Amino acid sequence: MKRDLKFFNLLNYMILTLVAFSMVYPFIYILVYSLNDGKDSMQGALYFWPRQFTLDNYAQVFNNPNIWQAYKITLLRTVIGTFLHVLLCTLMAYALAKRSLPGRTFFTFYIFLPTIFSAGFIPYFITLQKLHLINTFWVYIIPLLFNFIHIVIIRTFLQGIPEELEESAKIDGYGDFMIFINIILPLSGPVLATIGLFIGVTHWNDWFTGTYYVSDKNLIPVQTLLQQMLTEADALSNSMQRASQQGGQTISETATGFTPESLRMALLVITVFPILCVYPFLQKYFVKGVMLGSVKG
Repeated sequence: MKRDLKFFNLLNYMILTLVAFSMVYPFIYILVYSLNDGKDSMQGALYFWPRQFTLDNYAQVFNNPNIWQAYKITLLRTVIGTFLHVLLCTLMAYALAKRSLPGRTFFTFYIFLPTIFSAGFIPYFITLQKLHLINTFWVYIIPLLFNFIHIVIIRTFLQGIPEELEESAKIDGYGDFMIFINIILPLSGPVLATIGLFIGVTHWNDWFTGTYYVSDKNLIPVQTLLQQMLTEADALSNSMQRASQQGGQTISETATGFTPESLRMALLVITVFPILCVYPFLQKYFVKGVMLGSVKG
């Protein structure tokens, strides 16, 4: 029996190790590719370490004079947007979780309706223009303040909090706002961390807003800037191919060691790395059990 159990554990560890490796290896490959010479990478056979180590791919990205301003805008919109989104969605969810709220069904349907119908790009652009949000920092924040799915997730979590907690707090003289601050928020750590991660990643990865609603270079987020750099790199690659087809000295013989593909890998690392740094700090909040022991039977 013990021998069968040891064999099962060994087999289980082997399978889990293979599954974990299959998830981690794509990140390793991207990192290795980004640290290898672009022209050499075109030969393939890159697996676990760079064949010709270079930082040219990252130098090409960070040599852009607008990169640090773009990072500043991205960090500001992510922090401010995430905080306001989580706060307002939690307040809305807390109100909708109250069965005694007048018009509770109407308000739920009212915030649900925009998730069904979309007016399209042009009416949305005109709306932003009428609100004077075009080419401003707040065009990144205000349209993402509410999300019906996030409100429903938070409301469902709040409905699982025992009502006895609020009743005992009201006996002690607490009002709704103090109950929200001192009881609801501390107990809602897991769901708030989850929603915060969702909306934070949305803000961090958004390049569309900066491309179509912002023309001021000082307000462009890093994702939009990197997308523009990637487009320019692809255009350079096409011009190199046309020059090589025309004969004579090619541009590729005098160009630097990066290629559009290696630059793309470097951009992926720059994009994903901050999220990977934040995620471990939020991981502990995903573990359920915060409510255990909060109410004595």
